[in-house]
Amino acid sequence: MTLAFSSVAMAQNDIDAVHSNAVVIAVSGAAITGAASMYNPYRSGYREGGVHTASGERYDSSAWAAAIKTNLRKEFGGVRYGARPKYALVEGAGKKAIIKINDVGPLTPGRIIDFNERTMRYFDPSLRRGVIDDVRVTPLSGDDWTPGPVA
Repeated sequence: MTLAFSSVAMAQNDIDAVHSNAVVIAVSGAAITGAASMYNPYRSGYREGGVHTASGERYDSSAWAAAIKTNLRKEFGGVRYGARPKYALVEGAGKKAIIKINDVGPLTPGRIIDFNERTMRYFDPSLRRGVIDDVRVTPLSGDDWTPGPVA
């Protein structure tokens, strides 16, 4: 039933947003709070990562995606090569978005998630902050979410 709600509420494009009541219904785990940063293997000066994510997908700076801290992999149902990406509700800087968790990494201490460039630009449009504190990441059940802003 949760999947039916999530499918109905999905965004049609990047301007439309997912309805928050569908997200609340689909929450599957406890929220994790910590800091978020950004990585982009194609831009010098940003945290390095491989061009392929842990799920096997290529890094895409234009997707709504992120890497979760390696020791949080279990909370997100495992993010492994060849497995379907997982999804999370991410809240921070007064905004909410559904983000595809398709990578893991040994992040800087205190950080729980590394956003790709598009996701970081949503939470920090100027990219000047570098780190967003008090980000709340909540795993979502199902694997048919369309990432993007939540209304």
